[in-house]
Amino acid sequence: MEFRYVPIFAMAFVLAVGATRHVALPAEMYWTSVFPNTPMPKALQNLLIPPAGGAGNSKQEFGDGNMATYKDVFFFESKLRPGTKMNLKELTSKASKTAFLPRPVADSIPFSTKKFAQVLNYFSVQPKSAESKILKKTIEDCETPTIEGEEKFCATSLESFVDFGVSKLGKNIQLLSAELEKETQNPKFSIGDQGVKLMGKSEIVCHKMDYAYAVFFCHSIAKTDVYRVPLVGADGTRATILAICHEDTSAWSPGHLAFQTLKVKPGTVPICHVLSRDALVWIPN
Repeated sequence: MEFRYVPIFAMAFVLAVGATRHVALPAEMYWTSVFPNTPMPKALQNLLIPPAGGAGNSKQEFGDGNMATYKDVFFFESKLRPGTKMNLKELTSKASKTAFLPRPVADSIPFSTKKFAQVLNYFSVQPKSAESKILKKTIEDCETPTIEGEEKFCATSLESFVDFGVSKLGKNIQLLSAELEKETQNPKFSIGDQGVKLMGKSEIVCHKMDYAYAVFFCHSIAKTDVYRVPLVGADGTRATILAICHEDTSAWSPGHLAFQTLKVKPGTVPICHVLSRDALVWIPN
């Protein structure tokens, strides 16, 4: 779905600065101030500038970055081994193109169900439209109470995204993301022979949400492992995805889709799932 109303002055700021790449964007300078010896990961750089050819166009597109999950991405930890076949429909969809707004702009925009009328007015969205439902769903997800052992935060700018990671894990951290060799329409993949690698047991998983600009739902859940999983597609496409395994699901709702899919009860066995290609994960170095 295409979101038709993005504040032109905000996008103009990003385009004007980004068009001249020898001038660092404010978010890039902020990254350097926090991590002076670490180049900004490409996954973050891609969120700072609208897609090529976007100059002169105030539109942004909603992507598939919300927290909806496919039934075939929940699995048991024992499946994380070479040769395991996976049907990953989300790898056949192009990544969401929404970019981070500059922090002062993002902070000035209402982001609350209590101020939802102002949100709709800001983006010139009709109350009963499809866009309205998407905006409200994302804000509601961000306002949902945490479960036991969870900490969460919705980042609406790169700076707030960085701040949350540092506040929970310190500055000696790295950012993980999925990698896709090329776009593909074939969702059939197998885990490659290079082997699955456990990347950490203390992490912050950030899901990109459907919104008018880049918003990440970041949360940390106790007793959770993050794995880097190499894949080979049926058409030869190579990819690396991130998988999360929750060792303790006792606090989850019994009606959670994972239990319905795997036919197990809360707290009985670890449950794993694949992260979307837009997801980002902070882990300690």
